[in-house]
Amino acid sequence: MSDFTSTLAAFAAGPITTTAQARIVTSLSVLDWVAVGRAGINEPVSTIVRDMAMDEAGAAQAHLFGGGAAPLRTAALVNGTVSHALDYDDTHFAHIGHPSVAVLPAALAVSEWDDRILVDLLKAALVGMETSIRIGLWLGRGHYQNGFHQTATAGAFGAAVAVGRILGFSAGQMRQVLGLTATRAAGLKAQFGTMGKPYNAGMASAAGVEAALLIHKGFDPNANAMEGPFGFGATHQGAADDAAALDGLGDEWLFESVSHKFHACCHGLHAALEAARDLDIAEPEVAEIKVNTHPRWMSVCNQMSPTTGLEAKFSYRAVIAMQALGYDTALPGSYSQKVCADPRVKSLQDRIVVEADEALSETQAHLALLRRDGARLEATHDLMTPISLPDREDRVRAKASKLIGTDEADAIWSMLRTGGRARDLAAKLAG
Repeated sequence: MSDFTSTLAAFAAGPITTTAQARIVTSLSVLDWVAVGRAGINEPVSTIVRDMAMDEAGAAQAHLFGGGAAPLRTAALVNGTVSHALDYDDTHFAHIGHPSVAVLPAALAVSEWDDRILVDLLKAALVGMETSIRIGLWLGRGHYQNGFHQTATAGAFGAAVAVGRILGFSAGQMRQVLGLTATRAAGLKAQFGTMGKPYNAGMASAAGVEAALLIHKGFDPNANAMEGPFGFGATHQGAADDAAALDGLGDEWLFESVSHKFHACCHGLHAALEAARDLDIAEPEVAEIKVNTHPRWMSVCNQMSPTTGLEAKFSYRAVIAMQALGYDTALPGSYSQKVCADPRVKSLQDRIVVEADEALSETQAHLALLRRDGARLEATHDLMTPISLPDREDRVRAKASKLIGTDEADAIWSMLRTGGRARDLAAKLAG
């Protein structure tokens, strides 16, 4: 019997004590997930995957983003894909993944089908997302650097655990679902920049639902398939770092430090945008802006002269110029060919210099502003800097209001904080 799998399974199935912060952050992530999913309903990848689901028909067991209903596995596939279509969902930097888009579609689909209350859904989702983060730490950075997409790989385990908790799994069944998921979890970074990236999230969610339902019906897999010479870790470049993964398990909720996106672009740009926000940069004052960032982002989000909205989402020069000119970087519609062609954007981005700085972490950026009056201002921002709960709530709710309207955002938030049934939340996915 493997110690790592057994310890993780005991946590996933056992009694838990949550903190007020963990509960509120989980509710905020659900609101954020619904909002970004609704905003992504009409993305090409969303319509393709949803149309496939509707063409296949099947039992209408769970609601879909954009309308309609589908069997549980298919609903998880569609909703995971749609909610990651804009790449605007939450991120956890400890394991370099997006917890919500893999876990929440699975947890909500089964909670709706099993007619569970929202409190059960939120607790199961928190345990599932915490599990995905812990498994991400167990796999280590080498897993990601060698080409695996941890949103999909670690996320599949989190989805399976969340569903298992909703279905009342014992620790033994949790060991089984982790072992079975080990043969289904998959997803490659080679899909980044294509429709395959959001599809990875949908695959993870669907795999988690499938594995949990099979165990629920009595399926008997190798419960130790995460570990050993032919296990998931060994075959997927995992570090098998038990200490990092299990440290504080059950007492400390790593999910509390999840990072919500407040700009509709690559997360590598967010520290710079937050630093620019701190400086309150406005175009008429700008003579020059120098951006320093970690070297890894230079090949990811340093498009020099973007011409499309998608390219702008990966360009320091474009997003800083947009923000300084009053474009709302929180709105997906701000990233367009028209904005890229704005002569003011082009002029300002020519005054923005981007340089690598190995002294900065991957979550930091430093901005130096030279104003036309000769004043020099500087700001550094680290995305890992804790944000107070009131500030986080204000910003997540403001983001949701921009994406789906204040009335809808407030209604969903009230539902999450005061209780209700999962089916009522699921009905909100249609938009």
